[in-house]
Amino acid sequence: MDILFIFGAKYLFVLSIILSAVYFFRAPREVKKEIFIFALFTLPLTFLLGVLANHLYINPRPFVVQNFIPLISHAMDNGFPSDHMLLLSAIATIFSFFSRRRAMWLWIIAFLVGISRVYVGVHHWIDIFGSVGIAIISGFSVYYIQRVILGIYKNNFRKTNE
Repeated sequence: MDILFIFGAKYLFVLSIILSAVYFFRAPREVKKEIFIFALFTLPLTFLLGVLANHLYINPRPFVVQNFIPLISHAMDNGFPSDHMLLLSAIATIFSFFSRRRAMWLWIIAFLVGISRVYVGVHHWIDIFGSVGIAIISGFSVYYIQRVILGIYKNNFRKTNE
C-alpha cells in the first residue's frame, strides 16, 4: 500500500500536467488564447502568494516535528504551503473556468497527490488546504480583475460540462 502513496506523492502530479496540456492543445484557438492569458496571470500570482505565505506561516514538516523517517526523502524546511498542491490546484482552478469536467479530473488528481503527501509524512493537512486556498484565491482574483474590472472576456469564459 505504501508504494501507491509514494507514487502519488512523487510522480502523480505529472498526470495533471499532461492532461492539462492535452486539453490546451486540443482546444480551439480562441479558447487557447483565453486559457493562456488567464494562466499567464494566475500561475505567477499563485506562486507569489505561496512565497508570501511561506514567509508568514512556519509549519515544520511532520517528520521533523514527530521525529520519524518519511516514506520519501525531503528537506527539513517549512512545509507550508505544499508546492505540489499549489501547482496542481492552480492548474485545476484555471481549467475550472473553461471545462468543469476536465477540471474535476484535475482536482481529483490534486487531492490524490495531497493525500499521498500527507500519508508519506512530508506535509500536514494545513499545508495541503492552504495551497488549495491560495490557488483558488489567485484564480478568482485574476478572473475578477480580467472580467469585472477590465471587461476582458465578458462572455467568453466557458463553463461547460464537457
